[in-house]
Amino acid sequence: MGLLNKFSGFVPAACFAAGLLSFGAILANAAPDPNFHIYIAYGQSNMGGTADAQSADKAENPHFKIFASQKCSGKGRNTIGEVYPAVPSLFNCGNTISIADWFGRTMADSMPDVTVGIIPVAVGGASIKLFDQDQYASYLSTAEDWLKNYAKEYASDGNVTKTIIDIAKKAQQVGVIKGFIFHQGETDGGYPDWPKIVKKTRDDILKALDMSSDTVPFVAGELLRSGCCYSDRVSKLPNTMDNTYYASSEGLGGNGVDRYHFNHDAYVEFGKRYAEQMLKAVNRKPVEPVPQQPFGKMEGDSAVAGEPAKIPGKIEAENYDITGIGSGNASYSDKDSENKGGEYRKDGVDIYTGGDNYAIGYTQEGEWLEFTVNVEHEGAYGVSVNYASGSESSGLSLLLDDKELVPATKLAKTGEDWSVYKATNLGNFDLTAGKHVLKILITGDYVNIDWLDFFEEYALVRPKFMATKTPVTYDVFDMLGSHVGRVDAVSVQEASQKARAIVKTGGSYYVKSKNGSATIRVMK
Repeated sequence: MGLLNKFSGFVPAACFAAGLLSFGAILANAAPDPNFHIYIAYGQSNMGGTADAQSADKAENPHFKIFASQKCSGKGRNTIGEVYPAVPSLFNCGNTISIADWFGRTMADSMPDVTVGIIPVAVGGASIKLFDQDQYASYLSTAEDWLKNYAKEYASDGNVTKTIIDIAKKAQQVGVIKGFIFHQGETDGGYPDWPKIVKKTRDDILKALDMSSDTVPFVAGELLRSGCCYSDRVSKLPNTMDNTYYASSEGLGGNGVDRYHFNHDAYVEFGKRYAEQMLKAVNRKPVEPVPQQPFGKMEGDSAVAGEPAKIPGKIEAENYDITGIGSGNASYSDKDSENKGGEYRKDGVDIYTGGDNYAIGYTQEGEWLEFTVNVEHEGAYGVSVNYASGSESSGLSLLLDDKELVPATKLAKTGEDWSVYKATNLGNFDLTAGKHVLKILITGDYVNIDWLDFFEEYALVRPKFMATKTPVTYDVFDMLGSHVGRVDAVSVQEASQKARAIVKTGGSYYVKSKNGSATIRVMK
């Protein structure tokens, strides 16, 4: 969470630079890490991916990396061949996901002791001839300018396979090349030598890396079955290429726009199918997935599962779900693994003493927490958040089942530091009854979150606050509309008295329930 930048500000520049140089020298002299598994991913546009990334695709997995094949300053990838977090797009500077995204995530989840790296090179619309070092020059000499320019994004002369080899040689210094994933063929429907040239491209790369195909599996994927170009050529590759496997495209949907490309969910599933084949090839069984579970309580340093949080009701930010195992089963995303607060729960989320008890702190844009919730009945609801911020740029949004509930909202500064907490309304919405997954997504750095409070937006049955024989639950709001809390009362006088215990200052407040509403005066 920006620790390096903060650290460098306290260290003289010359000492800091010398430290980095020493660290670089250590890396350069270190033996390759046998638990850093690297896969070469190449092909055309379906390997590169065309579907927009969604929030789950953007969550950083600390055990999933890429070797940059293009400079993308907006993503912090400034050096070709260096290792960076594997976040979309892996193959260019855009925001699309590919087969490689969920291949890598699934491989990393299936081998907890391993870090997975991808060397990504894909050129949309390209023939397999582009990847043949004996044919690429003549092929590009007659190609359209757009294709030439596409290839030059990876290599100034268009020799994209040399780029793969150069990056792979650098990768061999830090890890082990474990396999290939390949998707290509839409352009080559009538090319009879396609299987032979596919094999040649693989063998040429392996020869340059001083490796053998018998130890490096190759997984190819079928083309879109409902598209223009499907045939059984891919499924027959294992007949002519040793140590080769194929991932089926059966049941995978197209994007509805053209006859070539898969849709978002198909890329996710296809990546998992590639991983399944690769895991078979390397004799590793996939780890059985375990879903995330609602938090119940702490027993020592361990979180114990419980029941979903209730809506309406207050949800403590530190009581996020217990994370599961496997893709899609994480309950949080934190940009570093250190618990900077070091309190309450001993995982990667930064928790410290603050607010009413504990709070989530040191948040950065893109981080998130998930909570399994149970909405007791369908209806109109509102939500408030108790937060602290010493910045004008803090913000968050809420999602329910990965659909936007509260859009990205800037949160006003509450004080000069992060010790002053304030409750504020985030908005109103309709909810359906039943079990859901609520997500807090950080959209602006450094907001500390204490709790969320969901309350019902009642239609006023009676115009006045009516006395009742049995206590009724009323929501209390300040005059700016921020939800303060709840009281159980049988009359306006009792509500005013009980509200004294939950408000911080005296003054006018608004209370409402299914029975009615009123403005009350609270004395402190």
